[in-house]
Amino acid sequence: MSTVVPPGPESTPPDTARLDAAVRSRYSEGAARPVAELCCPTELGDYDATLLAAIPEDVIVRDYGCGDPTQWVSTGETVLDLGSGAGKLCFLAAQKVGPNGRVIGVDMNDDMLGVARAAAPVVAERIGYANVQFLKGRIEDLGLDREALDQHLATHPVRSEAELAALEQHIAAQRASRPLVANDSVDVVVSNCVLNLVMPDAKQALFQELYRVLRRGGRAVISDIVCDEDVPDHLVADTDLWSGCISGAFREDAFLRAFEQAGFHGIEILSRGETPWQVVEGIEFRSVTVSAYKGKQGACLEQNQAVIYKGPWKSVEDDDGHTFRRGERTAVCGKTHGLMTTAPYAGQVLGISPRTEVPEDEAAPFACSGTRLRDPRETKGEDYAAHVPPEGECCEPGECC
Repeated sequence: MSTVVPPGPESTPPDTARLDAAVRSRYSEGAARPVAELCCPTELGDYDATLLAAIPEDVIVRDYGCGDPTQWVSTGETVLDLGSGAGKLCFLAAQKVGPNGRVIGVDMNDDMLGVARAAAPVVAERIGYANVQFLKGRIEDLGLDREALDQHLATHPVRSEAELAALEQHIAAQRASRPLVANDSVDVVVSNCVLNLVMPDAKQALFQELYRVLRRGGRAVISDIVCDEDVPDHLVADTDLWSGCISGAFREDAFLRAFEQAGFHGIEILSRGETPWQVVEGIEFRSVTVSAYKGKQGACLEQNQAVIYKGPWKSVEDDDGHTFRRGERTAVCGKTHGLMTTAPYAGQVLGISPRTEVPEDEAAPFACSGTRLRDPRETKGEDYAAHVPPEGECCEPGECC
């Protein structure tokens, strides 16, 4: 653990343009040469050595992350890496998703994009397929292709109010017809120590963009730096602390709440650094990796389903306010039944489906507020009177009933 010497007294709220310029400058420097103090790099021993072997050394030494969210990426998925930098996370994910998967890296820094794009054909040759592309954009604004914007401005410079209005119309049309990342197009969004670099007034838009680009059932797996106390304005305004992934950190509880407010569910801390990475004025900054799922949107329909929470807690509450008490048959709508019987809840609850399926187009609305129990006869049917004798041995091998 290292302790940073704190800067001076209380300052005014941060100048976001100044902070943004500091981030651009520092990461351009980090593209030109390794800068060890940028974030808290994950130890190489924490990665799969066989995956690292395919990645050029000049990419590996420019790793400025604080975790490895690619551990939670699966074969065949489409992965979006926010703030992809030199591309290390993308190249790890490329090997995990395989030739039928796809990886998209988004970064705003031209120098970092240059390093990543130069390495991409090398990695493709080593692994036997090319499934990675790198795009220029802001992670809090995934609708605007900044490279296409650069090209447009080269031939359509803005020198008057009328030309500015034309540019604004062009940008609006591009967002609508050719977004950098389309709605509902990604299975997994990953990021490694980058969300804390987004300006304070854009952080809400950042989480909305995460949600927008994910498919229903998709998930975000984010490694980032968080703090245990609010960061005062004079630290936020410090360009060295901000560009060093420190003073822009989310407070750890607010980080999870930001996912919740954006509409995510199943939010979980996958890992949390036991030892702070840095301490500034008594505020601890550490690495966490968090996952969050998209998919609780939609109508609540009565399809006679239930779930039983297995424990060990006496009761738990989901992101829609349902309380599940251990061992009780809780009535749920079809949507909640689907959520509770898939990741990340699968294994914690038992799903109970009705004996006779109720099609969605025949299902009545389900009042999802509050919690009620499901009578077994609602699931089996009031006229259910079957008598089913045991079929074969009902005991475990070597045991006697």
